[in-house]
Amino acid sequence: MALFGTIVNGICIIIGSLIGLFFTNIPEKYKETVMQGIGLVVILIGLQMALSTEAIIVVLLSLLTGAIVGEFIHLEEGLNRLGNWIGRKFTASTDDISVAQGFITASLVFVIGALSVIGALDGGLRGDHEVLITKGVIDGFVALVLTTTLGFGVIFSVVPVVLYQGSIALLATQINQWIPEEMLNGLIGELTAVGGLMIVAIGFNLLKVIEIRVGNLLPSVLTVGIVYYIYLLF
Repeated sequence: MALFGTIVNGICIIIGSLIGLFFTNIPEKYKETVMQGIGLVVILIGLQMALSTEAIIVVLLSLLTGAIVGEFIHLEEGLNRLGNWIGRKFTASTDDISVAQGFITASLVFVIGALSVIGALDGGLRGDHEVLITKGVIDGFVALVLTTTLGFGVIFSVVPVVLYQGSIALLATQINQWIPEEMLNGLIGELTAVGGLMIVAIGFNLLKVIEIRVGNLLPSVLTVGIVYYIYLLF
């Protein structure tokens, strides 16, 4: 079953988020310090991922083209509206911004990364779900911590996680007929690097060092495939 690992991952996020809801009433100063700790760890994770690149020009061009697409279609605004709509529909709180931030931040943290791609590919190509199950356990604990500081919106990140990883897993059942394994491995490396820089941006946002419109950079995870293919041609 190609989707087994993805389903387990989603369940872990839901469980972690629900547990985290019991700890949302801790004093604000604790939340602030915990959030700063999370931000520092997120930056570290992002840097480790970003350093996996073997072609920095691919990362640069992918982010540039992705940013142009994201700004043109106002992707960040759309994601915020979605988060606000979720806040109005599923919570009694008037703090829609908090719900949107929790949804977007958690979605990006859980979706972008080598484990998402590699785990989904393993599930689709070989029926091996160990990577995604391991990721699910990690995501569950991260969801717990994020929920204590960002609130109820975190739990809705399970939707893009399942859709993203599930799509990759299903495509992976046929992908070896389209893309040579060597090219696929290189693409995963560059995708991981691009995603890593977006994770770093999330960390800066959590630390409130600078406000980066990470949502508008999301198309980079798609444009990296085109940029990498052109790079190989030359």
